Amino acid sequence: MQSSRWLSFAMLVALHLVLLLGMQSTWMRPLLLMHLGLFLLWQPLWRGESQLRLRGASLIIAMSMLGLFWLNWWVLAFWVSGLFALVGGRVFAFHARWQRRYYLFTMAYLLSILLLEVAPHLFGLREMGEVIDTIMAYGLPALLLVMALMPVESDQVENEQQQAVDFFYILLLFALLTLLLLGSLAFMTLGNIGYLDALLRSLFIIAFILLALGALWNPRLGFSGFQGLFSRYLLTIGTPLEKWLQRLSQAAHQEQNPEAFLTRATDYLTEMPWISGLSWLSDRGHGMLGTSSPHRIELSDQDLKITLFSHRAVSPTVLLHIRLLIQLLGHFYQAKRREQSLREITRQQTIYATGARLTHDLKNMLQSLFALASVAQHQPDKAQPILQRQLPVLTQRIEMILAKLKSPQTLDEVVDLALDSWWEGLRQRHQHRNIEWKDGNNIDGQPVPAALFDCVADNLIDNACNKRLREPGIGVAVALEANPFALSVSDGGSAIPEPTARQLLHTVMSSEDGLGIGLYQVAKWAEQSGYRMELSENLAGRVTFRLLKTA
Repeated sequence: MQSSRWLSFAMLVALHLVLLLGMQSTWMRPLLLMHLGLFLLWQPLWRGESQLRLRGASLIIAMSMLGLFWLNWWVLAFWVSGLFALVGGRVFAFHARWQRRYYLFTMAYLLSILLLEVAPHLFGLREMGEVIDTIMAYGLPALLLVMALMPVESDQVENEQQQAVDFFYILLLFALLTLLLLGSLAFMTLGNIGYLDALLRSLFIIAFILLALGALWNPRLGFSGFQGLFSRYLLTIGTPLEKWLQRLSQAAHQEQNPEAFLTRATDYLTEMPWISGLSWLSDRGHGMLGTSSPHRIELSDQDLKITLFSHRAVSPTVLLHIRLLIQLLGHFYQAKRREQSLREITRQQTIYATGARLTHDLKNMLQSLFALASVAQHQPDKAQPILQRQLPVLTQRIEMILAKLKSPQTLDEVVDLALDSWWEGLRQRHQHRNIEWKDGNNIDGQPVPAALFDCVADNLIDNACNKRLREPGIGVAVALEANPFALSVSDGGSAIPEPTARQLLHTVMSSEDGLGIGLYQVAKWAEQSGYRMELSENLAGRVTFRLLKTA
């Protein structure tokens, strides 16, 4: 960084000596050649340590010799204006305070020698000779001395060795300087006024134009301003952006598979006039379209890597557009991958729900078979009538489970049954379990989803009876409530611990008698069917679960 700073300072000193000695001096051309060499080492367009090829070196030497051969004040004016524009296009890239101030002083020096040394000689203003000589001998060397004494600061741009040059600023500043010189010449010629008056008039006119453009750039009186127009212009330089975005959006809506979408989107991308081909690589595969070329641009978005090949080197504006396009492409591609993952998760959740519900039905049926077998083993005299009533019901439930296993899509089909018939079947199924049945004489023939009510009632009754095995002597009651309509199962055992009660019915809980998914599963099923399960009471001697119809 220090070498770059001193190269620029030495370049300015060499230029000052050229102008101080004058056009007739024999040392003028050697000093100017040294100035050009220092400029080539300092210039921010290419890296100073890069090696020039024969073709580039020949071009630079030819242009330098041509400029030295045809050297005059117009060439010097053009050269100083170019240096001013080049420094001005780079000065705003620096963040360090003293670095930025140094280049601002450089711009002030170049502008001074252009307006106070080159332009008077260019326009033949002999009456300003003494003033110019004084400024060149004392004023501008003092400015160079101040620049030499400025501290050198580290700057992020220099440390990362980035070439930060804004070509739009360069063209704008060069055009403004050209307008200033030619405007001053026009005022002097047409108005027969002095150089300083013409220069001030040109400065005031340019300042007024810049203020007007600044006001029109982002106005507040309803006009959209030049900023929007200029932004739309920049966003369409060399790239049919709107058409490509429309086709990308259509592909995103039509293609569900991420790889199919990526293939279609890259096909659209190769239709850009400046792209000769591309290749892409992800963890799902790779592809190649078009033809490769020496001009390549490598971009990536997470695990997606895309290499673009262009017919020729792209400009900074087009490079900005390329990054925007690839970011959009990567955004849609990653969204498609997330959609696919969500579909797979949803499919797995569906499989889990189907298996969990069928497992729950099988568990309830096996518990009923176990209860019948216990009755037949311990009470043979009562077993015959109970088996005659319950075996047809069990046969029907086994047929329903087999049908669900053969055709899982029928799992969510709702089969309604009259409430009085369902209630009677439930009582007969569990008549051997010493349960208190409470119907309140409100049994009617209203339809209820039999599968859901069977699952909820069997699960709650089994849990209450298992609790009675741990706490002998507690009572179990099953009731139908009229207003509002609800099915409740109560036991007279101990209360459920508060931490467990808060999470019960909302998530899978550890269970003393099983996997702990029964209550959670039936609660989710009830919610999907328009009902709600709740722990309405949780007191010692009164623990009640209720199944309610939601509004």
